[in-house]
Amino acid sequence: MADKQELLNVEVALAKAELMAALSDATRARLAKQGTPCTVEPGKLLFAKGDKGDALYVLLEGEVEVRSSTEAGKDVRMASLKPPALIGEMAVLDGGVRSADIAAIRKSRFLRIHRDQALAALESEPKALLKLLAEMSRRLRSADAAIEDAHTLDLGGRLALRILEEAGDSTSVTLTQTEIARRIGASREKVNRKLHEWVDEGWISMGRSGIKILARDQLKALIKEARAH
Repeated sequence: MADKQELLNVEVALAKAELMAALSDATRARLAKQGTPCTVEPGKLLFAKGDKGDALYVLLEGEVEVRSSTEAGKDVRMASLKPPALIGEMAVLDGGVRSADIAAIRKSRFLRIHRDQALAALESEPKALLKLLAEMSRRLRSADAAIEDAHTLDLGGRLALRILEEAGDSTSVTLTQTEIARRIGASREKVNRKLHEWVDEGWISMGRSGIKILARDQLKALIKEARAH
């Protein structure tokens, strides 16, 4: 690592990552020293589906998206990840290739931990390995749900789902309409029309700061209805 402060920052990030938090302080400190920092610019790939899984990454700064493609060639955005997410652990465990693309949404900084170093840490502390397996199962279920939604939800359903997911516990979404459209696989014009329909309905408001959710239950009901058809 570059210096003591950078090393400390990485150790703090590792301690916040749920799976890494299961490791002992000594093991996390060792991984921080062994890891290599790297940076990915917006729109660029950290790795692509099919690449060799020779390392896992801890996201220290920025945001990335996990994406894959359907048989018809349509890109499916399965998830977005923010610090201190752990990335690429599946291929590290089985020695296989990457199962999805990881692309930077914003300029992102990572700690790259070689497969051999990660396996040595997990083998020495079985509790962390069990947590990793549980997290992988959860992510697989989420990925399956994302692919199913891409096939079954109409524009309104996909848009409502994206807005609610981006807002989380808050009522605000700061993404631009262009970015929202890209993430749900629609044109900006269609997204804009649908958002204005919801403004007229009183479900959301829009301003310079982005979108504000006014009727969360209505958006949830719309998603539920779209899934039922």
